[in-house]
Amino acid sequence: MRKIRLLDLDLVPAVRSQSVYHAVAYAQQEESPDTIILVSPADPYVCIGFHQELEKEVDLAFCERHRLPVYRREVGGGAVYLDAGQIFTQWIFRPHRLPPDLETRFKIFVQPIVDTYQSYGVKAYYRPINDIHVDGKKIGGTGAALIGSADVVVGSLMLAFDKNTMAKVLKVSSEKMRDKVYESLQQYMTTLGEQMGHIPDRAAIRDRYIESCSRVLEAELVPGALTEDEQDKAEELDRRLASDEWLHQKGALRQVGVKIHEDVRVVEAAFKAPGGLIRVTARVRDRYIEDVEFSGDFTLLPAFSLSALERELRGVLARQEEVVMRVEEDYRGLRIASPGIVPADFGEVIGLALKT
Repeated sequence: MRKIRLLDLDLVPAVRSQSVYHAVAYAQQEESPDTIILVSPADPYVCIGFHQELEKEVDLAFCERHRLPVYRREVGGGAVYLDAGQIFTQWIFRPHRLPPDLETRFKIFVQPIVDTYQSYGVKAYYRPINDIHVDGKKIGGTGAALIGSADVVVGSLMLAFDKNTMAKVLKVSSEKMRDKVYESLQQYMTTLGEQMGHIPDRAAIRDRYIESCSRVLEAELVPGALTEDEQDKAEELDRRLASDEWLHQKGALRQVGVKIHEDVRVVEAAFKAPGGLIRVTARVRDRYIEDVEFSGDFTLLPAFSLSALERELRGVLARQEEVVMRVEEDYRGLRIASPGIVPADFGEVIGLALKT
């Protein structure tokens, strides 16, 4: 039977929970074993994706006040708050040991996590391309990268998640946006602890996960330890992942709004129309507007018409032209008067939010 090295590291310093899988990947040689790492950070921190710009994604003042270190990983994705409430699952495999198709690779990686949740009666399932859901709520995501010559896939078992702090570490343009992010996290994210009403024994969770990995990969997971070379590289990477030069490099990508999970995003924008400034904060789900709030210094009569517009836009396809058509209908039906503001202005601000 194929053998895979298991590094069950339990709690480690925050930066080491990221540097360790990078180190194993960079130290990989022809004779190196495929490796699965299970690890949790002893202290909380914030981690940004490889392509992100730190100043645009993270509220650095909040992190400094609360002594939350920030690290940049070499795997893509968004900024996230992490702590001991998650058990990170990190696969570092030799080239071509995992399917080249990314969706197939994620599906294999996710299966032991799904199995572990299901073993506790939680009805988790794989949501392509790289999420895990329970009743439409995200209970885990994954990321992949080529680090050195190794194929790396990472994710986590979500035992608990501090949604309040997650909403606070993100760089957003207003407190209304932050409130909407927190509300959306509450509505569309869950954990094993929330699903069960308590958190099972961590060692038992790890055992169930390891058993499933062995079954899914048709391999024996053999407990091991870091080699001297891997340990040296981990110590080197501890310094690099926290260095100003590494953290403040300019990223190439910026997500539209705040991604809650694969189907849900919170967006915000402002548009200066002749009749005043219009601000919008909206939640988009499956390409449709699920919730929307307008504010600003414009005038709209009758007084109830703004809340009516917000209500009528729920369920509308999140496209500028669709928004304008619905607002035009409401203007006619409610006989809305808005000096200097026309229906196209509401479409414009939502269009901007979807591009920001």
